[in-house]
Amino acid sequence: MKTLRFTNNDVLHAIGLGTWKAKGGEVKKAVKDALYAGYRHIDTAAVYGNEKDIGEALEEVFSEGDILREDVFITSKLWNDAHQKAYVIPAIENSLKNLKLDYLDMYLIHWPVAFKPGIGFPEKPADYFSLKEVPLSETWTEFEQAKNDGLVKHIGVSNFNITNLKKLIAKASQTPEMNQVELHPYLQQNELLEYCASHNILVTGYSPLGSGDRSEQMKANDEPKLMEIPEIVSIAKKHMASAAQVLIAWQTKRGTAVIPKSTTKENIIDNFKASSIQLDEEDMKTIKNLNKNYRFITGKFFECPEMGYNSIYDEE
Repeated sequence: MKTLRFTNNDVLHAIGLGTWKAKGGEVKKAVKDALYAGYRHIDTAAVYGNEKDIGEALEEVFSEGDILREDVFITSKLWNDAHQKAYVIPAIENSLKNLKLDYLDMYLIHWPVAFKPGIGFPEKPADYFSLKEVPLSETWTEFEQAKNDGLVKHIGVSNFNITNLKKLIAKASQTPEMNQVELHPYLQQNELLEYCASHNILVTGYSPLGSGDRSEQMKANDEPKLMEIPEIVSIAKKHMASAAQVLIAWQTKRGTAVIPKSTTKENIIDNFKASSIQLDEEDMKTIKNLNKNYRFITGKFFECPEMGYNSIYDEE
């Protein structure tokens, strides 16, 4: 398995299990199947509503004694309604309680957007704080404190563009260690990856297979299907692999982590085996030419110009 290394030499498996949209017994079984298949990287978030289920799975697996807590890298994320100073540490502690853990390996600011306390998804401008009212630096200071206190080992962000990273780094004592963003051949984010690399920020790609199981309200008409891209299918045949495996292997070849989500045991195992696929220079060149800057997760659901949130991803 390819790995990513933090500046303190901690190691992260490049292929992890994503758990967005999976809940209950389904996600509990998926986490256990993944760990038994060899995964040592599990990704979740408070807003996914599945931390308790994942916590049960982790507790059961760890109690068996073959897989130890320290062997598994577990990430969770702060939801947008807990950006204020007084809410950050309690949110981390709640995630730890739900996950039945003493510490998180990584904790991320989920979005560069702040809501009023208790707001799951905003319905009106009054549900938001502007980033002048609750600046990202306020939230980040508490992240740094949580790391210093041992609640989390690594701290980072998610869905941050270069502009937001620059603003955060300018006031931070510790640079974010990770940026988790949408990545796939139709959204390659080369400039963002170069910026992160120049600041020792690791990158994790989400929705690597196109997130086809998200709600219809989040989908565009006639959106593309990554696993049906002719060039990807051709490369898969060349390597006697699945299209999904090629999409995952492309990410690890670029030096990023990747968190494909699945609740099907066969697919979970298949995704993990992508680590053995060796894409060559010709494959990578072919895929490089596929970039369309196409987003499956547009962030439009958070746009609120009245509170200073225009397109979440636009650079200023």
